[in-house]
Amino acid sequence: MCLLVIIGVNEHGEKRLLALSDGYRESKASWLSVLQDLQTRGLQDAPKLATGDGALGFWAAVNETWPQTRTQRCWVHKTANVLAALPDSIQAKAKAGLKNIWLAETKDHASKAFDSFRRDFEAKYPKAVNILEKDRESLLAFYDFPAEHWVHIRTTNPIESSFATIRHRTTRTKNCVSRHSLLGLVFQLALTAEKSWRKIRGFKQLPDVINGIRFQDGIAVITESDKAAENQQIAA
Repeated sequence: MCLLVIIGVNEHGEKRLLALSDGYRESKASWLSVLQDLQTRGLQDAPKLATGDGALGFWAAVNETWPQTRTQRCWVHKTANVLAALPDSIQAKAKAGLKNIWLAETKDHASKAFDSFRRDFEAKYPKAVNILEKDRESLLAFYDFPAEHWVHIRTTNPIESSFATIRHRTTRTKNCVSRHSLLGLVFQLALTAEKSWRKIRGFKQLPDVINGIRFQDGIAVITESDKAAENQQIAA
């Protein structure tokens, strides 16, 4: 078993711990229980984007609970998975190639860097390329959101960095506490860590995301109908 954790962002751009439970990482049922609890506590509207690692149970639960939610695969986890399928001698070159993808200024440039990586490594290391290619769409989803948000949404670092410290502290209590007391301890440590979480950049653009404004390469695309609606609101 492991900890199942969900972090969200409120209207002020502040990251908040939304859910913490024990369960099985690859279990759809475990993750469904967490998501359904969120709905019971008031989260009725589907999130616009969910960022996560390769836990198949999480994605299966999200697809069932919120089928319209966009998915973003974590670039840190994906990079580690790709490099693990390559020999040590070329990992530095591969890591640079992967960095060229997720640091590209536009989705088109990222796609070209994607193709370049495949061209360089597919013949000799098809397994590594397949690990990357199979999640191509969800790896590039962040380009359809505000550029200021990219650093926050293309990885699960807000969770990983905080829980690395929590894991270190709770490991020392192994076999000394019950399941419930351990969850209580982790929850309190997580609330303490929450106080130091960075506010999301560009939080004033969150209403645009919620209202369905389309973003292309991180920039809002304002249509004539959007302008007309805005003018009507001003006139009213």
